[in-house]
Amino acid sequence: MPSFDRQRLWRDCADTVSLALPLVAGQLSGVGMTVVDTVLAGHLDAHTLGAVSVGANFWVLAYVAALGVMLALSPSVAQLAGAQRHGEIGALFRQALWLAAGMGVILFFLVRVCVPYFLEWIGVDPSLRADAQGFVRAISWGAPALCGYLALRGASEGVGLTRPTMYFGLLGLVLLAPIGWALMYGRLGFAPHGAAGCGAATALVLWLQFFALLAWLYWRPVYRRQQLFARWDKPDPKTILQLLRIGVPMGVSVFMEASLFAVVALILAGFGETTASSHQIALNVSAVCFMVPLGLALAITVRVGNAVGRGDERGVRYAGYAGIALCIATQFASAGAMLLVPERIAALYTSDAAVISLAAQLLILAGLFQFSDGIQVASNGALRGLKDTRVPMLITVLAYWGIGMPVGWCLAFPLGMGARGMWIGLIAGLSAAAVLLFLRFYRQAARGRWQQAARPAGVSLADTGHNMPH
Repeated sequence: MPSFDRQRLWRDCADTVSLALPLVAGQLSGVGMTVVDTVLAGHLDAHTLGAVSVGANFWVLAYVAALGVMLALSPSVAQLAGAQRHGEIGALFRQALWLAAGMGVILFFLVRVCVPYFLEWIGVDPSLRADAQGFVRAISWGAPALCGYLALRGASEGVGLTRPTMYFGLLGLVLLAPIGWALMYGRLGFAPHGAAGCGAATALVLWLQFFALLAWLYWRPVYRRQQLFARWDKPDPKTILQLLRIGVPMGVSVFMEASLFAVVALILAGFGETTASSHQIALNVSAVCFMVPLGLALAITVRVGNAVGRGDERGVRYAGYAGIALCIATQFASAGAMLLVPERIAALYTSDAAVISLAAQLLILAGLFQFSDGIQVASNGALRGLKDTRVPMLITVLAYWGIGMPVGWCLAFPLGMGARGMWIGLIAGLSAAAVLLFLRFYRQAARGRWQQAARPAGVSLADTGHNMPH
């Protein structure tokens, strides 16, 4: 067994932090766009806020499905870059764009067709349905841009260039406020469109982000080595299928976690306004804090993928363990704040004493699962770097829906614990996922277990008929 190299561990930690900081900023910008939508809707009127909130809960499921599938590109590019097979990255990227286009069209129609039925099925107030549907129909026009933007991000992040994620995330945040204000309130010559205007503004910003990042990748000399736009390629079903084999399990994994939190929110809405509001506060705080380990996890994927491409066995372990350790360290800050000053945090959102009291109790529970949440997302990021996605998918299904939801439901209803019971269920699900995913990475990172499963694979020369330099 090789000896422990403390200097290498510190070096890996430093490299991961350097790679992750722009990704964390980019993720926080995405959350900031949701905050902007909420604030604009809230200042318009309560009805618009309700419609936007309902519509956004459904849109986020489409978003995470797209994010999960398109995450397949980053580890694939990272492994090719690590193997110094830069000439194959462009061909793989162009196939990812075809995949993004197909996914964008599917999500566009799926969201528009399914949401009205879901709104009726879950019993959303009829007065909100029309505007919620208007929001969803408008924002669905941004689905192709979202998928394309995620493909562009994956190509850049996979070669270790993560600052564009920050730049264009902040660009979207800056643009959304004035565009949303104009379309929702009827300013600068536009008619007021309320919730639909909010959706249209977000869709427009997604397209602006897509074209801006596309121009960045096209014009910046640093990307020329990858030949991203060297030629036009027709869709290659074999390569697209390879990406789907990696990406679909990722999409399912991300969807399982997001849908768990969405269903819990819908269940708790039946407990009354105070419970729903308290849950929303605790969930919002948790979501903001989660962006830090999520950004680290994206960086871990690239670091592990690079090590796989180099055939660096120790590098795989050090990149994975260093990243997981960093996630645990960052979670001390978020857990500490939630455990020590939950009332003060809740008071930032509302002055209602009853809501503050219950939200503080939920924030304490949220503080308890910060470490589990950090470990599970970091371990999943490391496994993505190995292109190990199918077993993690099964683990997430088991942890969130086989453990988390049943435990939460039993505590909330038969045992009468209400919202606190559902949140204990979330702790159980996230803790199970953390343990199982970490053990999976530990096993896969052991000698000889990852070489075949995670061997870098791009678009073969025989498939494309092109002679691509290495």
